[in-house]
Amino acid sequence: MKKNNVFELPSVATALSLLGLATMVEELKRDNKMISEQAARTILKALDAKDSYTFGHSMRVAYFSLVTGTEAELSPVEMRELELSAIFHDIGKIATPDAVLNKPSRLSEEEFNIMKQHPDKSYEILKDFPDFQKIAENARLHHERYDGKGYPLGLKGEEIPVLARIILIADTFDAMTSTRPYRKGLPYEVAYEELEQFSGTQFDPNLVKCFISGMKKEALKNEDEFFIPLLERKFNKNAA
Repeated sequence: MKKNNVFELPSVATALSLLGLATMVEELKRDNKMISEQAARTILKALDAKDSYTFGHSMRVAYFSLVTGTEAELSPVEMRELELSAIFHDIGKIATPDAVLNKPSRLSEEEFNIMKQHPDKSYEILKDFPDFQKIAENARLHHERYDGKGYPLGLKGEEIPVLARIILIADTFDAMTSTRPYRKGLPYEVAYEELEQFSGTQFDPNLVKCFISGMKKEALKNEDEFFIPLLERKFNKNAA
């Protein structure tokens, strides 16, 4: 403020008032985050009750994604967004019919088209949570391919958010290495070769390198479990 060519500082009361307002805003942000995350944990419980396989798969995808994010040197904020995006990437499967979701054999074309709706359903479930807009978008786009032949929007290359590109790699790796009723899971080394084969078409080649490098470092730790911060618990690496 300028008066009679002299700049006047805000009064102490005004400064304290502004400081109090800023503190209140930060508290509201923290409260919104806590409410969102608690609601998210409740949704995860519902997913676990409906389909324990998809729940376990989501935890492993989060773990694989965080390994990749660490190797790619993402920031702490990006890592938190990546964790949540990976955990909830398949939450839309709650709305997928059990006959399709739990079919013990390969899906028909019609059933596959039903299954392909789950990224959009994940987006619809997550988008209205405070601070979950980016997480919802990453979940929606985790089946987009680097060559533009993915779904639901057919995005290509760096049009796809980097976190969604990471989740696609982690998601595919878990699908390849998990044993299902209709086929045995692949050994990790074979799955690495598959990822490398489709680098530049299905997957971001630089992120594939980060994934494989990070996973090989993880193997050297000889640990049987991984930790998911949101749920504050450990999961067995060989649960699949």
